Amino acid sequence: MRTYRNWPANYPDPNWFLHDRFGLFIHFGLFSIGARHEWFMTTEKIEPTTYRENYFSQFDPDLFNAEEWAQTAKKAGFQYMVFTTKHHEGFALWDTALSDYKVTNTPFKRDLLAELLPAFRKVGIKVGLYHSLIDWYHPDFTLDGLHPQRETIQARQTNDQRDMRRYQDFLAGQVTELLTNYGTIDYMWFDFPYSHRDWGWSKGKGAADWDSERIEKICRNLQPNMLLNDRLDLGRGITTPEQFQPDKPLEADGLPLIWEACQTMYETWGYDRDAQHWKSSEMMTKMLIDTVAKDGNFLLNIGPTARGEINLPTRSHLEAIGSWMHYHQQAIIGCGASSFQSPIDSRYTQNGNKLYLHLFSYPYKSLHLPGLAGCVKHIRFLHDGSELFYRGFDPEEFLTSTEAIINKEDLVLSLPVCPPDVLVPVVEITLKET
Repeated sequence: MRTYRNWPANYPDPNWFLHDRFGLFIHFGLFSIGARHEWFMTTEKIEPTTYRENYFSQFDPDLFNAEEWAQTAKKAGFQYMVFTTKHHEGFALWDTALSDYKVTNTPFKRDLLAELLPAFRKVGIKVGLYHSLIDWYHPDFTLDGLHPQRETIQARQTNDQRDMRRYQDFLAGQVTELLTNYGTIDYMWFDFPYSHRDWGWSKGKGAADWDSERIEKICRNLQPNMLLNDRLDLGRGITTPEQFQPDKPLEADGLPLIWEACQTMYETWGYDRDAQHWKSSEMMTKMLIDTVAKDGNFLLNIGPTARGEINLPTRSHLEAIGSWMHYHQQAIIGCGASSFQSPIDSRYTQNGNKLYLHLFSYPYKSLHLPGLAGCVKHIRFLHDGSELFYRGFDPEEFLTSTEAIINKEDLVLSLPVCPPDVLVPVVEITLKET
């Protein structure tokens, strides 16, 4: 196996992750009722008991249908999913024995996780669990500069009575439940350390506060084949940048990193009723392509409504992306970066002798392909399999003002004037076996 800087030798084989490339992130919780931001508990400085009084008894996603979620994800082309078992608000979406602040005590009454995971497994999608290391509801979680009660002096003075060691036991216990009671878990996605933060009266939390070594050991012992992200703050695991696209494959100390770009459809992760700044389906498809072209995975987020439904705008985008994936999946799944230089405003992905040219801007009639002279066996559009003509340098060619000048190492691809009716046209280039 290839050596990665962030993947220790004793970690499990990550090849399924590197192959699958396209994951679905699902943010769901009490914050879905607020419908304005998954962090509004702290941005609006809502005291934990007030937050519970306002939203816990209102949680009843009566339209939730695990099979419908799974089928929607399958049709969109997702290969794995990551679901929020507990966000920073502290509310558990499974039947935890360690807290009464859980989904089975709401009007919904059902263990949502117990329904969701089998449905996704049934359609062949691997399952991952998001779990927040932060818990603003827990009485032993010490206040810091991110806590909703950070500006309440009386609440800050309770830190003397709070014991992070008891919270560590609680955290470890809930992780143990998740990895014991719900079958095979393919990926554990923790969120998040902030030990670099300093507010003067408090500092941010990191590995020592979570007892991350202990959490990692629990994960490795209970689910030895499960992958981990990097947010236990131990310097290892899948690197997970949010809301930005790196400009090249990620590496450290001269070695590549296993990484995953995490992106929302609009500005927040949870359901936002009034969201206006939606990314277009074309943009999200291009971000997926761009990520795979840089040897990364793409984790695209949705936020179901408080009634447990994937709303119409979200479904419309997923259907558009799914339609593109229906014709172009082989240019994403199993692919990675290519050593060939892609033409301007395009991306290459590659899987063995199949090189895929993703045309972000469709050119007029012809396109120069650097460095491919003598390498190509066949070229076609991927969406319909139709042949495309190409030619290379010809020393006998008599050049006038109408011929393209071709470098000896390049090819020129001939394209129809009208682009295919797909979000991003893809050209499949079959290379000669070496």
